[in-house]
Amino acid sequence: MRALRLIPIPLLFCLTGSVCVPPMRATEDGLAHIRLPKGFVIDVFAESVTNARAMCWGDQGTLFVGTRGEGVVHALRDVDGDGRADERHVVARGLNMPVGVAFRDGDLFVSAVDRILKLPGIEDHLVDPPEPEVVTDRFPSETHHGWKFIAFGPDGDLYVPVGAPCNICLSEDSVFATLTRMKVDGSGMRIIAHGVRNSVGFDWHPVTGQLWFTENGRDWLGDDGPDCELNVLRTEGEHFGYPYCHAGTIADPEFGDQRDCGEFVPPAAKLGPHVAPLGCRFYTGKGFPQRYHHALFIAEHGSWNRSEPIGYRVVVAFPQADGSAVTEVFAEGWLQGGRKTGRPVDVLAAPDGSLLVSDDAADRIYRITYSGE
Repeated sequence: MRALRLIPIPLLFCLTGSVCVPPMRATEDGLAHIRLPKGFVIDVFAESVTNARAMCWGDQGTLFVGTRGEGVVHALRDVDGDGRADERHVVARGLNMPVGVAFRDGDLFVSAVDRILKLPGIEDHLVDPPEPEVVTDRFPSETHHGWKFIAFGPDGDLYVPVGAPCNICLSEDSVFATLTRMKVDGSGMRIIAHGVRNSVGFDWHPVTGQLWFTENGRDWLGDDGPDCELNVLRTEGEHFGYPYCHAGTIADPEFGDQRDCGEFVPPAAKLGPHVAPLGCRFYTGKGFPQRYHHALFIAEHGSWNRSEPIGYRVVVAFPQADGSAVTEVFAEGWLQGGRKTGRPVDVLAAPDGSLLVSDDAADRIYRITYSGE
């Protein structure tokens, strides 16, 4: 079966004043180049979602989508349940790289570089959203790696990464290159992981509760290294090597003589040089075959400065009993002979068991379903 590209016709306005998107008409071109395992099908959940980055679900079935360059937060709804967004809103504007979105108790939390904001009761006010409230403004204002994926953990705390303010440096402020956590009201912030150059995606294993996270590797050491990483935090306070050591074994030419690679937590899996892994989520739905249950899907945004591009795909990691992970390609084809047609950013299971994939280059949300062998 050939995948179909869904092209929207002009927007209409609902009687409520919200923007309603009429049904999309299918054509034969567009997604046929995306390769998936047998039995899987990819379609477009939503088009024209400008600069779509991290995603989260609201309690009433609203999909919230952050952005990096647009400064807005999108809200999408599939009103008729056909697997395509037919209603959309912008619920926040003018924010500083609002990449991260997280939902809790009716409120939407949004990251904006140096602060975490909250839109209270948002799903009841999609047409007339409230002004964002500041939860905390204690984070650094540096924009280099300053955009943040955020998520609530099983413990109810909000987890927020703080990327390094550079490609390679040792900052005097210990909050850089870390993962942090805080209470829902912004209090009690503390560092839980050190030496993390830039993580833009993480999730908790459904059984062990351990935090798994992606990490973007150092640039300008050549096309073939170091690898980007998939890591596991087993004990609060662990150090993952940056800026001294990369991918578990590569001493940094500038800082590597200060500490030995053996001091740090090695990656659970090496994902490849410069593939730029971003969003990652464990699959707990019922729509995919059993082998994907509790597997970790990872969006690889793709290299930006490698002489031969790499990444631009979705991979899946299968955690092993020894704490490592085995990975394989799940969806690819956004990179065709050096030509880039999209850049996956985040992955998120939908209530119906499908898997959504955001794409900030094509301004789309894809929907991957399993139709059987």
